[in-house]
Amino acid sequence: MRRECARAGADSAGFTLIEIMVVVVIIGVVAALMVLSFTLTGRDRELEKESDRLFALFTYAREQAELQTREYGVLFQDDGYEFLTYDVRRALWRSVPDDEALVARRLPDGLGVKLTVEARPVVLTRPKDARDKTPQVMIFSNGDLTSFAATLEREGGLRSVTVTQDDQGQVIEQPMVESKP
Repeated sequence: MRRECARAGADSAGFTLIEIMVVVVIIGVVAALMVLSFTLTGRDRELEKESDRLFALFTYAREQAELQTREYGVLFQDDGYEFLTYDVRRALWRSVPDDEALVARRLPDGLGVKLTVEARPVVLTRPKDARDKTPQVMIFSNGDLTSFAATLEREGGLRSVTVTQDDQGQVIEQPMVESKP
């Protein structure tokens, strides 16, 4: 009697390879459907994350300019941006050496930036000389900024988010815009 019980338990002790493979396939299909549903509903986490970061950094740099009574600026390039500070002694713009939050940032692959300053589009190029850093957007020590609109967009221009300022001069982040191809 004991042998029959032991044998019956051994036969049903685990899962077969087929059962495990079926479960893995089901999990894969569910995960793929979730990813597709987020993509089709207009979610672009990478674009949202980068626009949130740019908005937060503008707000932070503006506060630092007022607290430290220093002039800051933002140098945009086609694939990223860098916050700069004006060095009065050397009479030039330089990277912010003492603040890790304001380091140069490169946008993830597939994202680009378009810039408008004082209602005019700006052609974004790389400086010819690493020392030739002149920002397109100024953040003055009194908290004022140059009128700007920085649009982060997905390659092909299907989705975009714009960081700009409102009528009161406050930096704002506009909602994501989707254009039809």
